[in-house]
Amino acid sequence: MPPHLLLEKCIKEALIEDLGRAGDITSEAVFNNQIKIEALVVARNNGVLCGTTAAYAAFNVIDPEILYENLHEDGALVRSGDIIARIKGLATSILAAERVALNFMGHLSGISTLTAKYVSLIAHTHTRICDTRKTTPNLRALEKYAVICGGGVNHRFGLDDAILIKDNHIAIAGSVTSALRAAKAKIGHLVKIEIEVDTLDQLREALCEGADAIMLDNMSIPQLSEAVKIINKQAVCEASGGISLETVAAVAETGVDLISIGALTHSAPVLDLGLDINIQKICN
Repeated sequence: MPPHLLLEKCIKEALIEDLGRAGDITSEAVFNNQIKIEALVVARNNGVLCGTTAAYAAFNVIDPEILYENLHEDGALVRSGDIIARIKGLATSILAAERVALNFMGHLSGISTLTAKYVSLIAHTHTRICDTRKTTPNLRALEKYAVICGGGVNHRFGLDDAILIKDNHIAIAGSVTSALRAAKAKIGHLVKIEIEVDTLDQLREALCEGADAIMLDNMSIPQLSEAVKIINKQAVCEASGGISLETVAAVAETGVDLISIGALTHSAPVLDLGLDINIQKICN
């Protein structure tokens, strides 16, 4: 899970956005603000859970006296009807945090669930599923954590933690060779270099210059198979570009080490979760 300070910052900003200038005027108008309730977070669909800590943080920031009991941990497979968490406290506090808590948990669980689907389809291979930087602004660390919960692995977190030479870098530098030589001349010995190639000729050029990892972008299955043979374990081999649930198994079977999929974070459907009030536990 991302550091607590980072998580709390995301939660507070979301709560401020939702509560606005006057807070939850509906709850304040409809019932006594001293009413205490028990509420249950319930799964409406099957999926892989993620974001329980984020949900807890939302309730805790609103009211530290809320009692939040987790019944499933991140990474757990949940089924429709499963109770995810039990929450006790002031009705006004619980309802004020409800939407933010469910938004985070539903969104992150959706990413974990989609990741798990991809992972299951290539379980018979050695290939791993990884994410990209195509993430929601300010939520990257949380979304990449969700990928881990779904059984995937993380690509770089940002522009500062690894060199990835892409087509635009190559176009500006003039060639694969020029780009790799320039990068190697400037980086420290602990920084890895990956380069994106579109053709087998570019691939051979990258291998000659000693790239640590090679991204095979938008290549066909026959091209990927040939690329894996050419690389022959001289570098980490990553396939990328438009890979779907329908095509991922065939891509993995070419022997690539990694398959990067932007859809994990930018297009994952939300896992439907709801907050149900236990009407037997309402007290003044």
